[in-house]
Amino acid sequence: MSTAADTDHPALSRRRELGATSARSLLLTVLGEFVLPRDHPVWTQVLIDVLGGLGVEPKSARQALARTAAEGLLASDRAGRRVRWTLSEQGRRLLSDGAARIYGFGAPVPRWDGRWLVLLVSVPEARRQLRHRLRTRLAWAGLGSPAPGVWLTPDPRKQDEVAEVIAELGLTAVTSSFVGPFGAIGAERQVVEQAWDLAEVETAYEEFLDSFADTTPAEPADVLVHQILLVHAWRRFPFLDPKLPPELLPEEWAGARAAALFDTLHARWGGEAQRHWQEMVGTLG
Repeated sequence: MSTAADTDHPALSRRRELGATSARSLLLTVLGEFVLPRDHPVWTQVLIDVLGGLGVEPKSARQALARTAAEGLLASDRAGRRVRWTLSEQGRRLLSDGAARIYGFGAPVPRWDGRWLVLLVSVPEARRQLRHRLRTRLAWAGLGSPAPGVWLTPDPRKQDEVAEVIAELGLTAVTSSFVGPFGAIGAERQVVEQAWDLAEVETAYEEFLDSFADTTPAEPADVLVHQILLVHAWRRFPFLDPKLPPELLPEEWAGARAAALFDTLHARWGGEAQRHWQEMVGTLG
């Protein structure tokens, strides 16, 4: 699926590592990028072939399919000895939400009005599982924690989303919130440094830029592989980047350049990748 020359390119160098450790994650990327937009079943062999081009062994690909089906995201039916797969309603909903998050993530941040949403949450140290769930859910929503029990975001519009998380975790009675501008004591930049590790986020963006900036796949099969790798790499940033307003970011923030590159390459490769997918589906149809 690739030439010997391009296997050393950063975008492809981790293909075997990805296949060994992230078969299910890669499968979800493929499903979201190529199966979700269509309402057609896909044969097992198509998915095995595509994942094989990403370094996933057939056995691991089948295990990923079985696991994803067991989670209720895929449904299967047989035609003779062959099996084909369709997304369940739950699977379509999950991948649609993920697609909206991924493709809307690079949009410019609205102009900031200087207000913060601050959350005080009291969870006993002994309830570690609940603390972990709270941390995961609030981090996914883009909040940071500068001190134990304190969460904040410079986007007060997230108050309804945060309130839903708190209610679902049964923490409404032990939570308080405040919305307003930063006071005269202290510095906003210092709070940002305490709440988020922006250096780690920027390093991840720089690695993304290094991996894809000079990538020029030519063959349709390689375009398909690069498109999957591009989306798969970009999927992590909604978890990492709190999407702070420019006033709170370092100068020449790498996230802006990475978002522009993602949009450019996704548009450049999208048509060819989708056509090659259709050819694979049709060939084995």
